[in-house]
Amino acid sequence: MTTQEALDRINYLRTTIETHNYQYYTLSAPIISDFDFDILMKELEKLEAEFPQYADANSPTQRVGNDINMKFTQREHKYPMLSLGNTYNEGELLDFDNRVKKALDQQFEYVCELKYDGTSISLTYQNGQLTHAVTRGDGSKGDDVTANVKTIRSIPLTLHGKGFPAFFEIRGEIFMPHSVFQKLNNEKISLGEQPFANPRNAASGTLKMQNSSLVAKRHFDCFLYYIVGDNLPTESHFQNLEMARTWGFKIPAYIKRCNSINDVFQFVKYWDIERKNLPFDIDGIVVKVDSMIHQRNLGFTSKTPRWAISYKFQAERAETKLLSVDFQVGRTGAVTPVANLEPVQLAGTTVKRASLHNADQIILLDLRLKDTVFVEKAGEIIPQIIGVNTANRLANSVPLKFIENCPECNTPLVRSEGEVAYYCPNYNGCAPQITGKIEHFIGRAAMNINAGEATAELLYRNGFVTHITDLYSLTKEQLLTLDRFAEKSAENLINSINDSKKVPFHRVLFALGIRYVGETVAKKLAAHFKNIDSLINATTTKLVEAEEIGERIAQSIVTFFADERNQSMIEELRVAGVQLSANDNDANKISDKLAGISIIISGNFERYSREEIKQLIEMHGGKSISSISPKTNYLLAGDKIGPSKLEKARKLNIPVINENDFIKMIE
Repeated sequence: MTTQEALDRINYLRTTIETHNYQYYTLSAPIISDFDFDILMKELEKLEAEFPQYADANSPTQRVGNDINMKFTQREHKYPMLSLGNTYNEGELLDFDNRVKKALDQQFEYVCELKYDGTSISLTYQNGQLTHAVTRGDGSKGDDVTANVKTIRSIPLTLHGKGFPAFFEIRGEIFMPHSVFQKLNNEKISLGEQPFANPRNAASGTLKMQNSSLVAKRHFDCFLYYIVGDNLPTESHFQNLEMARTWGFKIPAYIKRCNSINDVFQFVKYWDIERKNLPFDIDGIVVKVDSMIHQRNLGFTSKTPRWAISYKFQAERAETKLLSVDFQVGRTGAVTPVANLEPVQLAGTTVKRASLHNADQIILLDLRLKDTVFVEKAGEIIPQIIGVNTANRLANSVPLKFIENCPECNTPLVRSEGEVAYYCPNYNGCAPQITGKIEHFIGRAAMNINAGEATAELLYRNGFVTHITDLYSLTKEQLLTLDRFAEKSAENLINSINDSKKVPFHRVLFALGIRYVGETVAKKLAAHFKNIDSLINATTTKLVEAEEIGERIAQSIVTFFADERNQSMIEELRVAGVQLSANDNDANKISDKLAGISIIISGNFERYSREEIKQLIEMHGGKSISSISPKTNYLLAGDKIGPSKLEKARKLNIPVINENDFIKMIE
């Protein structure tokens, strides 16, 4: 390939990939499969490596971020990034409307938008290219977080369409959808880390991370809602946003042009109810005068624009009494305080308990038993105490103190430097830690043993499983002595335990419950060290050479394997036949969506070749087989399928699926 051919192909791939990014992340209407997209991306990565002279900071390949630690520099906002004034009731909105009417003395329209609860960002584009992304900061300057923002796939790096100014800024909100937030917190909890209080904190904290490759894994989204510049396409804020949509920006659909303040009130009332059904958080409504001419005439105060205001929804809050505090011990030994409350109605549910997070939160709130406390739902989901009504405080009350000993085994608690949580160090003798480790080990993302939390508790309480390795010596006869087990259920559990011996090494590594080693880190470790013995013998220096492994994770791994009890556990797992080394297929795995599933392929297919489908089956943890048997899970049938295979599948009651069914299974 000549250099000119390479450049032409690189430009074609960049344009094509960004088009597909726009279809997928902005329009939510993908037109090719993830597999085909990955092929295009890999080809571009290969060509850019072979022809480094054509490197481009705005290439789609740069969206994955890098692991270089950055020092954020401050950058001036060309146009001040001011805050909005807040209103909390219709009367205050009416006052705003009267001020605007008096100042303009002519007809005007409002634009109503949702007030997204994330972190504000200002994006600068020159000649259709993203050049800078800057946080709000103090309004006049903020942190340059361009490298991190480039990992957000709903933000275009290069604009398409026509009519955009040569230079302009567009403002918006970076946020974390509920589904991503929940997954992130579940992972933090599984690692023994403090979960984020709400998606907004998660978004703002992540955007300031020094490692853009970690930011990329958080799967942020971004809505854009205001354009500033000297040569905008129209004098209507609403129409400018509609134009920006054609340039590739993700302009939210939740926008309405209103002719009067009564229309604004209707918009507010509608979303005060409907916000509970949104897949992300909002905390109010933003009302803007539509005409840019009117905006300029109205101008600004020293802190806020006179042509816009926000209406803040009242967070549902309840007042109740703090009766007592429980201290719960998790799998990692982290001790979490939980408040027991007088039952109170909040956001449609009866709340009896609320999170107190950690010892620092108790001190910050100056909590005391029998206090009257204010409770809100963080992100409309998790009840938490946000304050105390000190006017009702008992005269003889004393501040709550965090416990000094484990509530389960009485071991003195420890708190490491830089940690917010207290821990029980007795991880091999503290009942909740032991059952927590068993529950983690049998989990679907780990060993995928078909037993739930209640079963783990039952087996531990009866002395059959006091350590994860005891699972592999469990017998059907033991299970039949327990009330919950009959012949079939006992047999199913034993079979499931035996099947777990085939689980790939990276999932075994995750199942061990090493602190800070989540699913992603376990995959990186398995790919780098290949087997458990190499990992056990690795020094901290060797560990940090692996992708995404920092000092904290490395030290945790070294400490874990230095414990003789953990070394004995590994040997017992080895004797049991658990996979303690990676095979070649593991490196290519994308997911375990087809784990334990055998599929036979027959016929011709539209989107993939037969060989590609076989690869996809294996990449998602399944097995591609060549002959039908009673153990076959599916027949994947294309055009011109062999009649004998179809007939045999029907006789054996094996489900027949088509190519679209298969794609849905792995999406």
